[in-house]
Amino acid sequence: MRYRAPFSSPAGTARMDTLLLLLFLIAGFGILAWSADIFVAGASSMALRLGTSRMLIGLLVIGIGTSLPEMLVSAAAAVDGMPDLVVGNALGSNIANIGLIVGVTALIAPINLGERVPHRDFTLLLLVVAATAVLLADLRLTRLDGIMLLLAMAAVLVWMAWQARRSDDAELARTVRDVSPEVMTPRRILLSLLLGMILLLASSRLLVWSASELARAIGVSELVIGLSIVALGTSLPELAAAAASARRGEHGLIAGNIIGSSVFNLLAVLGIAAVIAPFALEGSSLIRDYGMMTLFILAFVAIGLGIGRRGLYGRSAGFILLSGYILYQTSLYLTGP
Repeated sequence: MRYRAPFSSPAGTARMDTLLLLLFLIAGFGILAWSADIFVAGASSMALRLGTSRMLIGLLVIGIGTSLPEMLVSAAAAVDGMPDLVVGNALGSNIANIGLIVGVTALIAPINLGERVPHRDFTLLLLVVAATAVLLADLRLTRLDGIMLLLAMAAVLVWMAWQARRSDDAELARTVRDVSPEVMTPRRILLSLLLGMILLLASSRLLVWSASELARAIGVSELVIGLSIVALGTSLPELAAAAASARRGEHGLIAGNIIGSSVFNLLAVLGIAAVIAPFALEGSSLIRDYGMMTLFILAFVAIGLGIGRRGLYGRSAGFILLSGYILYQTSLYLTGP
């Protein structure tokens, strides 16, 4: 009779493989966030040496810096031919931005925008959601669609810079000053750019591979993994930014970061992926997930504009948003296998 080791059963091996994949995924998230900070610091310092204004650099750090993980992960997924992971990451990150980040932050400390409700930013967000829905209506994103999304993203960046120059927003000015980097030596800039880019590429590939293998191991689709675990991990920079703003009492910046990140996820994340590798979409899943993202965004805008007390995301609103996020994530795993 052939001896079998006590822990070598197929079920035990499968559990061990799943645990290892989860550890690889967590490691990918950590390295991705760390390398994004290194790369952005080096790029910002280089821009300062080239004479770029601190205001513009600060806006780019606030806007692009927190969305860099989503961009790199979706680019890697596009290269590997995983469009479901691309879409899940983009839409899931927006759902996490509002359901999880705004929900948790409002539960801990209510977010009060006061009289400074960002009407133009809300309008921009709704326009981007509507325009992206039009491009997705034929259930595919072509390379031309991707170029249009990236051009729209460039226009948004120009608009942000113009708004910042004419704004007397003390919160924005202080935050831009806080995130403006030190001026590094040329050697440190080169090292930061090289190390940051190498680690960004390696960690994004590790994350995409482990997410795909984990989906197979637990019997769900790559779309579900993208909407849940990957979206949660790539949204951690936004969560850190929201927590820091809440501690400083800069409530307007919490809303601004959430809006900016949501716009970047739709325009830049989907745009970059479509330019790299155009892809088709599955209709019923797109309707479900884009529809859910739109509902969360509409709730976010409606609360900010005047449901209840104007501009106040109180604990009741936070509880509703967080409960909606948890229910949505639960439904993914109940219906996603």
